[in-house]
Amino acid sequence: MRKSGILLPITSLPSPYGIGTMGKSAYQFIDFLSMAKQSYWQVLPLGPTSFGDSPYQTFSAFAGNPYLIDLDSLVEDGYLKQEEISEYYQLPLKIDYGYLYNWRFHVLEKAYERFIVHEDYFEFIRCNDPKWLNDYALFMAIKKRHNDQSWQDWDQAYKFYDKKTLSRFYLENKKEVDYWKFLQYIFFQQWFKLKDYANRKGIEIIGDVPIYVALDSADVWSKPENFQLDKELKPVRVAGCPPDAFAKTGQLWGNPLYNYQLMEEKNFDWWIRRMDSAFHLYDVVRIDHFRGFEAYYSVPATDQTAENGKWIKGPGMKLFKILKKQFTELPIIAEDLGFLTKNVHRLLKRTGFPGMKVLEFAFDPNGDSAYLPHNHIVHSIVYTGTHDNLPIRAWFDTLTETEKHFVREYIMLKSDDKICDQMVRCALGSVAEVAIIPIQDYLGLGIDARINTPSTKENNWTFRLDKKYLSNELALYIAFLTKLYRRTK
Repeated sequence: MRKSGILLPITSLPSPYGIGTMGKSAYQFIDFLSMAKQSYWQVLPLGPTSFGDSPYQTFSAFAGNPYLIDLDSLVEDGYLKQEEISEYYQLPLKIDYGYLYNWRFHVLEKAYERFIVHEDYFEFIRCNDPKWLNDYALFMAIKKRHNDQSWQDWDQAYKFYDKKTLSRFYLENKKEVDYWKFLQYIFFQQWFKLKDYANRKGIEIIGDVPIYVALDSADVWSKPENFQLDKELKPVRVAGCPPDAFAKTGQLWGNPLYNYQLMEEKNFDWWIRRMDSAFHLYDVVRIDHFRGFEAYYSVPATDQTAENGKWIKGPGMKLFKILKKQFTELPIIAEDLGFLTKNVHRLLKRTGFPGMKVLEFAFDPNGDSAYLPHNHIVHSIVYTGTHDNLPIRAWFDTLTETEKHFVREYIMLKSDDKICDQMVRCALGSVAEVAIIPIQDYLGLGIDARINTPSTKENNWTFRLDKKYLSNELALYIAFLTKLYRRTK
């Protein structure tokens, strides 16, 4: 069945208090999707972001981001008073993470002070403490005691995960550790209520799982044996991408690489837990950098560029055979962008996962790109662009005249002012079974609406929608296109 959806991070919703949350605006956006006859809402990873604000670099692969907790709901539940949050009411069109950090957790602490433990809280603890929650809460509490430093700079007593030391810390700091558990309880309570609302409206959630985790995370601190670290717990080799036309020295991501040999000996139990968590959070999971499962790019940790890296064989089908045995189904989208070898194509085919077709990568006048619609296959997901791309309007402005000419001819573009509409129609008209359109491309927004520029550190993850954009008129127009291209539910 042909379907379509819209890509919009929760953080970009036009809700109050400086950042999009799981509150009123999220429910209104689901209503908008329903009116627009959409089948999917694609969000970015929901984990607790660190100092770079990237949802792909989080303090935990399992926890939720406290910034997404809706404060108005906490007022309704009696955890906060309206006057305690009213002074922070604002609707900026850019997220100021520094400002959020300085007040948001202070307000959430007040909610915790009024929290009365219920049976469902104990059930949440029983289900999650052994898997990830206790380690995450300890990690965040100890990090706070170390002025938010990376765990690699902590005192030796805490840097090395020692159960006796941590038990003593918990007894002495129970209130602070339990505060971080409380935040996760509230996050998941609000998230599953929102997800249930979406599902009842016929909307499925597509969520991202980054292939790697951050070095400064509870995942690496609590399970260092799963990663390529030395005796002092320093990374031996890190992740990245080799030099190419876009990055002459390659991309040095810096994420610690997995110790796949040990993981295989443990029957990939960490990956089973991670994917189990993802399948509970989302209806469909998009795995970022899928090619890393076939072969991953390994760079010496001491290098300043990715030039001296090398490709190392990944777990491949061994991992996915284990996952297929563990789960009745694997609703996965493989992010298979970039340079792909025959082995990567072979792995994707063996898994049976749909790959991605991004139109912004299609229009090379001198080639016959696999991303051009006439080369699309049914079992794939087509995008105009992703969170890492320019919005279509800004992308078109960057093209050479030769490239623009090819675009105009291929999509029958009679006026450049119609570039967004025509590219959206091009995606919706593809044979791909699912089409996902970033909301910016329906709205015709430009460079200021870009979500992220890879390999840069400034002005990313700050985009927010003005509430005026999500009109009934736009929803009905999207519904018209959805029906026209036979992508209705």
